[in-house]
Amino acid sequence: MEGKEEDVRVGANKFSERQPIGTAAQGDDKDYKEPPPAPLFEPGELCSWSFYRAGIAEFIATFLFLYVSVLTVMGVVRADSKCSTVGIQGIAWAFGGMIFALVYCTAGISGGHINPAVTFGLFLARKLSLTRAVYYMVMQCLGAICGAGVVKGFEKGRYNSLGGGANVVNAGYTKGDGLGAEIVGTFVLVYTVFSATDAKRNARDSHVPILAPLPIGFAVFLVHLATIPITGTGINPARSLGAAIIYNKDHAWDDHWIFWVGPFIGAALAALYHQMVIRAIPFKSK
Repeated sequence: MEGKEEDVRVGANKFSERQPIGTAAQGDDKDYKEPPPAPLFEPGELCSWSFYRAGIAEFIATFLFLYVSVLTVMGVVRADSKCSTVGIQGIAWAFGGMIFALVYCTAGISGGHINPAVTFGLFLARKLSLTRAVYYMVMQCLGAICGAGVVKGFEKGRYNSLGGGANVVNAGYTKGDGLGAEIVGTFVLVYTVFSATDAKRNARDSHVPILAPLPIGFAVFLVHLATIPITGTGINPARSLGAAIIYNKDHAWDDHWIFWVGPFIGAALAALYHQMVIRAIPFKSK
């Protein structure tokens, strides 16, 4: 009990990620030392309030993300004339802007992932344990389902006729096109996450510190501009799952695998590129 009370009293994240993600990664310390990789399993996390608090933050953030973004999509789709709505650019801004705001709000609590693909990439880079990664993904998916459900409550009868904001490969494109768009789009996002939150880069290059959520949100905005015509832009398996479950039509499920396989491949490639090339981690020689 004493340990639990101490954790709550100081608000400490006893089992935080080995390298802070988000604005917490931007310190003034120039004597950077490589943090140890996170263990695969860390049972002690399950006894810490900060672990569950981080999951709740991921749930609420993903809930709000789906609520605002899918509601924006509904507003554009239901209009007779796209000129009377925010259009594709507005949809892209809704997604990117919400990521900017939510990463800023949650970076110091959970790292501000809000995306299973981001969590997966950081896990591959050993920034967090498997226990935390799985927990985050579950909470992200639950938040996305709830967020899409609230949107359906607002739209009621029109929700299904408007497509429910579900991701599908649009007419004129193949499943291969959709998969490729998701891989490249997620690579851009996860690579930006790694670069914007790299504490070693700040210590080594003394570049001008930037607000990490800004380039991350801007990356989401740009990827949406490019890929909305192809897949509606997934690059976030939780976002795709939440909309698909609430919409629940066959054609949404037909392409759904693309919005898991593509983002996970893109995240893995971004993690590999950043760790092995950008960070130049040497291979051990025998």
